[in-house]
Amino acid sequence: MLPEPDVSVVVIVYNDAARIARAVRSVLDQSLPGVEIVIVDDASTDATPEVTARLAAAHPERIRTRTLEENSGGCGRPRNVGIETARGRYVMFLDSDDTLDPHACRNLVTTADETGADLVSGRCVRVFPDREQNWYPWLYRERRVYESVLDDPDLLYDTLSTNKCYRRDFLDRQGLWFVDRLHYEDLLFSAQAYVTARRIVTIPHRVYNWYVVPRDDTLSITNRRAELRNFADRLEIHRRIDAVFHAHEADRLARFKNVKFVNHDLLLYLRELRSRDPEYRRAFLDLARSYLTELDPVVFAECNPLPAIGAYLVRHGDIEGAVAAADYAAKRGRKPVLSIEPVERDGRIYWSGGRLQTALGRRILDVTDLGLHSAPLDAFDLGGQVTAMSRAGGELRVTGTVVNPLGHIGADLEPSGTLEIRDRRRKNRAFRVPVTVRHEADGIRWEAAFAPARRIRPLGLVDQTWGLWLRLKAGDDTVTVRLASDGTAHDGVRVPVRPRLTRVAGDHLEAYVAESGELALRIVGERWPARTTLPALRHVARTALGRRWWQWFGRVERAVIRRLTSRDTKIAVFNRLLVRLPVKKNTIVFESHLGAQYSDNPKYIHRALQERGAPYQAIWSYSGSRRGFPADTTLVKRGSWAYYRALARAQYWIDNQGFPAGLVKRPETTYIQTWHGSAFKRMGFDEPTVKQGTRFEHDRLAAMIGRFDHFAVRSEHDVRTLVKGLGVTAKPLRAGYPRNDALVTGGDPEEQAALRRRLGLEDDERTVVLYAPTFRTDENGRPAARFEIPFDLDRFAREFGESHVLLIRAHYLSRAVVPPGLRGTVIDVGAEHDVTTLMLLADALITDYSSVMFDYALLERPMIFYTPDAEDYVSRQRGAYFDLAEHAPGPVAGDEDGLFTALGDLDGARRDHADRRRRFVERFGEYDTGTAAKAIVERFFTGGDRG
Repeated sequence: MLPEPDVSVVVIVYNDAARIARAVRSVLDQSLPGVEIVIVDDASTDATPEVTARLAAAHPERIRTRTLEENSGGCGRPRNVGIETARGRYVMFLDSDDTLDPHACRNLVTTADETGADLVSGRCVRVFPDREQNWYPWLYRERRVYESVLDDPDLLYDTLSTNKCYRRDFLDRQGLWFVDRLHYEDLLFSAQAYVTARRIVTIPHRVYNWYVVPRDDTLSITNRRAELRNFADRLEIHRRIDAVFHAHEADRLARFKNVKFVNHDLLLYLRELRSRDPEYRRAFLDLARSYLTELDPVVFAECNPLPAIGAYLVRHGDIEGAVAAADYAAKRGRKPVLSIEPVERDGRIYWSGGRLQTALGRRILDVTDLGLHSAPLDAFDLGGQVTAMSRAGGELRVTGTVVNPLGHIGADLEPSGTLEIRDRRRKNRAFRVPVTVRHEADGIRWEAAFAPARRIRPLGLVDQTWGLWLRLKAGDDTVTVRLASDGTAHDGVRVPVRPRLTRVAGDHLEAYVAESGELALRIVGERWPARTTLPALRHVARTALGRRWWQWFGRVERAVIRRLTSRDTKIAVFNRLLVRLPVKKNTIVFESHLGAQYSDNPKYIHRALQERGAPYQAIWSYSGSRRGFPADTTLVKRGSWAYYRALARAQYWIDNQGFPAGLVKRPETTYIQTWHGSAFKRMGFDEPTVKQGTRFEHDRLAAMIGRFDHFAVRSEHDVRTLVKGLGVTAKPLRAGYPRNDALVTGGDPEEQAALRRRLGLEDDERTVVLYAPTFRTDENGRPAARFEIPFDLDRFAREFGESHVLLIRAHYLSRAVVPPGLRGTVIDVGAEHDVTTLMLLADALITDYSSVMFDYALLERPMIFYTPDAEDYVSRQRGAYFDLAEHAPGPVAGDEDGLFTALGDLDGARRDHADRRRRFVERFGEYDTGTAAKAIVERFFTGGDRG
């Protein structure tokens, strides 16, 4: 027996004979020698006592065991017994299904000794069968020492007790014990420890491995959210934490904790509430309302918008609106699900029409900034409800409704749809059934009738559950609709099915609501032999061996699918196989802004080819929606197999940014790179972040640029900046920009008239001002998805609304949101593919550092440069090739007052900067003479070198 262990690791176990030895071995193998192990068995009924007895007998000097007489029903009591038994200077906790990193004890104890901290916390890693995930990684990027939790309340996000080391005399001094007979004891224990610790240290070292086993037969406490007691316990724990913080006069921490409760804890339950029965929902609502009513209203104002809406509506009894908010907030990198119809009131958009009587309700429910009113229909998935499901013989009849947010789906669009029965475990595997869709007075309704035995043919064992989704087509948009049920429409419905692995694998499909909220079908056995064999097969699957086999099978299957569909695989196949296919003469693959638009120089080359009747097949790449692309042109989805095949066989590539890195262009293909604007900001190898990149990143960029056969420029400035900065080795194509031909010649009057009609400006005589800024980056250096307009739109409407209309054109990588109350005065034109037509429409331009300045100058119209962030954007982030203030062909405004002053004197801006505009065009657009598209087409496609 160790005389005085450095640390005692308390390992708690209940009915986990298969994994307890692994957990204990991870402690025995610690690099710190003075480690004691205290195993506390919570009255196991399996082979756990025998396993722990063997472990203790094999290591009597290091392992001690305690066994509870009856199961405690939680983790609190066994951990307390472990604390009582522990003899170490420090105490740590380990669950029987997890492990410690080999150096966990050394790193934690050494840090505690060095710093004198009462509590040291290290990095926890969630270990899934096929991946790993760091637990709140931002807390553990570096070693940090805190004198109090008030130094960083974010510590409260990590409420685990198992990735931490506690000084034993600290636990004794504060009387810290785990609460018994309540789940989520970690939350309360951690809150007490944080608020009373004299010093807290976090270290970046990995210390704890939290193994996550999907679909485990024995659910962990945190995965038992379907049990109402689980939620009741969580609320009781939170009430006790509130009392602890109040006793320590830590109201700031209480508010922070309650914000976290709304943002995270409550949201977990709301996301799964659709799958609960009506009785559970009523009880949940009563419990949640009682707690949320106790919270200070300021908590709601400090929460994230969607969780705040969910909590606020639960507090007021609107469970459907709350669950819809949780649906939208749970996007996890995918399109958000919009399952409620927002309302417009007084020029603002609200999540629901109720609860708007108070200022707090209006503030919380205001979702104008989400841009739901201006986003295209396919920007999100819609929510739908199955209102009836019935069986007639072997036929299944399903009817339902679809939300129509703010009337996006107009009655004139004549929507159509397809019901998709999707394999819930295998992406992109689905059976499809046609549906009828119709507009009615109270919304959009749909209906499908089909025989599942003929239309759905599952394998039977590996595809047991199928989700119901609707694919709705309305005009140019196709949107996905997640179908839910209130729990009664589908109740008890079973229909025959014929699995391919015979009826041993099941004979009927049963409707149910999945945890994720969608209505689904699962295979069941109703007759012999499935009634006997299916339960037996599922029992085998739930055994330890069966679970391991399924996990292995799932990992292999997912790995194979990822491999076959990955970008790397497609590029490898392209470079080794597809390029061996014969080139299709007279084919051109066009792409603009990585497939985002039908626009820019490639568009105008394509048009010139069409006007001359040149015998070429145009293939356009698109990355999102097909909206805006010509209907009479072949389209391929960027990144698809069809896309790579088209590129491999094309005679010409034409784009303005860059086809995928890694593709080796074959010699028979001619690559005409038109680029997308002259350079003010430093580009390529002149850009600071690129200069600081790795050798691999430099080589990758050089390989991409090296594929260019021709590079279009519009001035010698482009040669000195773009060509040099990007490292272009191709000879510059001194023809000008095809997109600017229209700015020189006046463009197509019919196209401009059509744009006016779309924008509602057909008979509007107000001055049209186009605001077209460049993109901004987020905190991670990536283009920000949301562009925050840096001046007051309401002020613009007040001062200029009678005489001006403002068109806002955010960079294609970003999106701006214009409140609907400014409709008609401020118009978001981000959905318009072609900025050239917008420039022709505009009487004046507001920009900043965007290359649109070089193009608009050709029109000899007033320009205003609004640069409130010039010092940061130019000086610190990108750098510039020239001084904008010295050469700008219009006034430069550094603040909102300067901008509005310049807007009030556009005639003066035109007059006073006429000479500067002329010199600007001479310097930056010397080759833009209105004939660029014609020159390129004649040179490459209707004569000239043709290659």
